[in-house]
Amino acid sequence: MPMQAHEIEELLRQSFPDAEIQVAGSDGVHMSAMVVDESFRGKNRVQQQRAVYAALKGKMDGPDGELHALALTTKAPE
Repeated sequence: MPMQAHEIEELLRQSFPDAEIQVAGSDGVHMSAMVVDESFRGKNRVQQQRAVYAALKGKMDGPDGELHALALTTKAPE
């Protein structure tokens, strides 16, 4: 079953409670997210994005992944 934007945001909020999070997409399968969080400071993009994927708790893994594609932007606050 496809994921809705609010479901993705809820999962991300559990790991990044103080982050600025924006999730967009209309089909529930191909979505985009921007996560701006202080915990990303000093980490490279790969480390930042791995943290986001970990927060999604396997929703993108395997043949039954609920989220097929996520265009992801991550950064520390300016």
